[in-house]
Amino acid sequence: MIWAVGLNYRDHVAESGRPLPEAPTLFAKSPGSVIGPDAPIVIPGHVQQPDYEGELAVVIGTRARDVSAEDALQYVGGLTIAHDVSARDHQYTTGQFTWSKSFDTFCPLGPEVVSLDEVDLAAGLGIETRVNGEVMQASNTNELVFDVPTLIAWITQGLTLEPGDVILTGTPGGVGAARTPPRWLRNGDIVEISIDGLGTLRNPVVRPDHQ
Repeated sequence: MIWAVGLNYRDHVAESGRPLPEAPTLFAKSPGSVIGPDAPIVIPGHVQQPDYEGELAVVIGTRARDVSAEDALQYVGGLTIAHDVSARDHQYTTGQFTWSKSFDTFCPLGPEVVSLDEVDLAAGLGIETRVNGEVMQASNTNELVFDVPTLIAWITQGLTLEPGDVILTGTPGGVGAARTPPRWLRNGDIVEISIDGLGTLRNPVVRPDHQ
């Protein structure tokens, strides 16, 4: 299962023109949306506003239910990088996230899963998204509205997370939809997402209709 969190960086909330959320905004992404590093993100012809979202991803290592925030990190198998590719036109039309973010290839993950003892999550991890080498998003996980332990505790209230489940923790400010003019993903783009200690996730963008 893939759980994702919307509006979870302060700078992204600000660019969206909304107040800070009082609770995590959760949605699911289809397991069929997952691809690995260097695999192409294929944009369907009916999607006119494909957007990038670099994110820290949490991989669950131990079955978790009704977990406290204080104990939450012991259920984490490791961290990796995620790209929450988003079809904004469908998102705005339907008013929900799951379908518009679940198309095949819309969840690149990688390049590897790094254990918590290899990074200092509490100190904050820098995160950067680049499109064709241009920095589009630059932030730090310290800007999360709800941190990783809080998210795990929230999600596991009566819901069981299984080993291998993934939590996408949200994206920073700088998304294409918030730019003037908007910057949608195009055929031939290269998206690179880097997080301190986790490496770089790189994927090309392919549009069969070459838009």
